[in-house]
Amino acid sequence: MTKKKLLQVRKKLFTDFSYYSKNSLKIRTKSGEVKPLVLNAAQQILQNAIEKQIRAEGKVRIVILKARQQGISTHVGGYFYFGASQRKAQKCMVVTHSADSTRALFDMTKRYHENCPQLLKPHTKYSSRKELSFDVLDSSFVVATAGSEAIGRGETLTYVHASELAFWSNSTAKENWNAITQAVPNEKGTVIIAESTANGLSNVFHELWRGAVNGSNGYLPVFVPWYIDDSYVELVDRPLDRSPEEEEIASKYILSDEQLAFRRKRIAQNGSLLFKQEYPATPEEAFITSGRPVFNPEQLVEMLENVKPPVAQLALEGDEWKEHYRGELLLYENVDPSETYYIGADVSMGIRGGDWSVAQVLTSGKKQVATFRSQVHPDYFATILYHMGIFFNDALIAVENNGHGLLTVTRLGKDMAYPNMYLETVVDKITDKETIKLGFTTSVKTKPLIIDTLRADLREKVIEINDKITLREMMTFVVENNGSMGAEAGCHDDTIMSLALCNYINQGQFTPIEVTPDMYIEMI
Repeated sequence: MTKKKLLQVRKKLFTDFSYYSKNSLKIRTKSGEVKPLVLNAAQQILQNAIEKQIRAEGKVRIVILKARQQGISTHVGGYFYFGASQRKAQKCMVVTHSADSTRALFDMTKRYHENCPQLLKPHTKYSSRKELSFDVLDSSFVVATAGSEAIGRGETLTYVHASELAFWSNSTAKENWNAITQAVPNEKGTVIIAESTANGLSNVFHELWRGAVNGSNGYLPVFVPWYIDDSYVELVDRPLDRSPEEEEIASKYILSDEQLAFRRKRIAQNGSLLFKQEYPATPEEAFITSGRPVFNPEQLVEMLENVKPPVAQLALEGDEWKEHYRGELLLYENVDPSETYYIGADVSMGIRGGDWSVAQVLTSGKKQVATFRSQVHPDYFATILYHMGIFFNDALIAVENNGHGLLTVTRLGKDMAYPNMYLETVVDKITDKETIKLGFTTSVKTKPLIIDTLRADLREKVIEINDKITLREMMTFVVENNGSMGAEAGCHDDTIMSLALCNYINQGQFTPIEVTPDMYIEMI
């Protein structure tokens, strides 16, 4: 090999991880063979995402939602070894959910090092059960098990890998995650990768994924579906007799009989819901509530897969709604001048990090056509609702009048004199005197009523929901042990309460019945 060619190879090994892994890293396969790490389809998806972020931002912040055993940890471990063994002053930390997993990932790293070509193999200062240190480079590779409150504290890390984050102990997961990520400076060349199979909704991983999808936490969401893995097959000796559901799925994801046979076998073993959690075809399938769901999760997943993006995103500028890329009013259908609209509003305190003020809009036929969601002060929320009502043909507006909603409903109904407010008739138990009250009072009696009405309408497909956030919140809305209903820990239910209220005041579209004489009983 000529000197020029050698320099080209060295440069490629240093800059191209796919090339480096194929020529320098060795893995133990499921069959027990030691082979080069040639990136599979799932690993290539991740590598493409890494390179995309590096080009765009110079650093990596990625959260990966995946099916089981797709080699993602193998790939991340190799990528981290690549960084620590080829660059100066790099410190990598891998944190797993169990001691066994920690041991397995560190053994994998040591295998990378032991089988690394001498040309690329750095001098080892020392190697223990949890650390591999390179003295000339002043770089190291460390592993740890989640659960210790001291993980990452006092460290300055370049690379962090949070493995199976959804399975970290809930008691220490948030503290561990905060500690290791805060140890990584916000600088170019740094890498934070969190990956996991889903494990319900009340955990740090789901929160991280949700924030990445919403674009609120700076992480890039990367989803790896089960069917991309060519090992997830079962041999069939004749063409599969497909059910209508299997035909639909095969057509949607281009699945073979062998893949369908694998799917069928796993569902027979563990049930449909667990299969979707461990072998999801979409991100929505993966997150199945760990509690007792109020709404049918499978129906919600199907609806999520079919929702269309909003036709417009609007912000209130003065007295008018105008297109704005950061607008908080999402419009799913243009306003019909002849339509009757209904608005339900749930009011929050309006502080960052707290609950949301949400307004839902339904047509007379119970089609969700708009959603407003923001952390605004209750006083200003009245202004928002006033202009929403006018915009939607003087819609009937029902505001929850409990707590912070009292300010909103008072300002909207009395100070601003909105002409079409939902009113309650309150009867005094002692005097029998009737008084009119603005808004809707949510209580231990009325909350189950409006939620059960929404659940029934959803089950019977009476209502059409088009907003992704609403559907995702419905997936985390559960029945507690005491019988009460609400969002799982760390989740929200503001869109649900506003939609339930809106749905309840909406009697739906109906055709008047023609009155005939035979409908009456003659009294003698």
